[in-house]
Order: sequence, then structure tokens, then C-alpha cells
Amino acid sequence: QVQLVESGGGLVQAGGSLRLSCAPSGSIFRINLMGWYRQAPGKQRELVADISSTGNINYAASVKGRFTISRDNAKNTVNLQMNSLKPEDTAVYYCNVVGPRYSYWGQGTQVTVSS
Repeated sequence: QVQLVESGGGLVQAGGSLRLSCAPSGSIFRINLMGWYRQAPGKQRELVADISSTGNINYAASVKGRFTISRDNAKNTVNLQMNSLKPEDTAVYYCNVVGPRYSYWGQGTQVTVSS
């Protein structure tokens, strides 16, 4: 069973930056989509950004211009650079990897932005 290992979360002041990383613990083949989701207390999980195997990228409107998603196809890793963080970005961030017949989720990493 493949596990996704996330790192880079933490506490930061508003206006600061964090970089999240996600890497699989085992081999994964034919990844189609890699992305980051987040879930704030009392809210549904929402897409933050995703990137396809061909490099097509989607961002949530709330993070466009502040966050940058990138992936390394050779290492099967996905990163999320978060700049100009706001208190409303506070949430648990989850990595997601989707292939033809699988969808894996990370355990989540807490991001807290103080005002």
C-alpha cells in the first residue's frame, strides 16, 4: 500500500511563506493528477491546486497569484509554494495523487497563519 508523506506545514504570521512537499513511500506508476486540498474546521475539503501529467494547472480563485504548485515526474513528488499567507489559509492540507485506477491521500499537514 502506497503512502503519501507530506512535510512543510507549520505556524507562520500573515504575509509569510511556507512550502509543502509530498512524496510517495513506494512506487507509483502512471500518475495522472497530483494536487493539494485543504480542510478548515467546520468546512468541507476543497481543492487548492492540481497539476496534470502534461503540466496543466488549476488553482482555487482564493489562492491564485499567491500559491504555486509544481511536480517532479521523475521523483513523483508534488510541492506547493505558499506566499502572502492569510489567516483564512489556515487548514489541514492534504496531498492527493490520482492514477488510472487509484487515488491516494496523504495524512494531512497543519498550516496555521496568525494575524
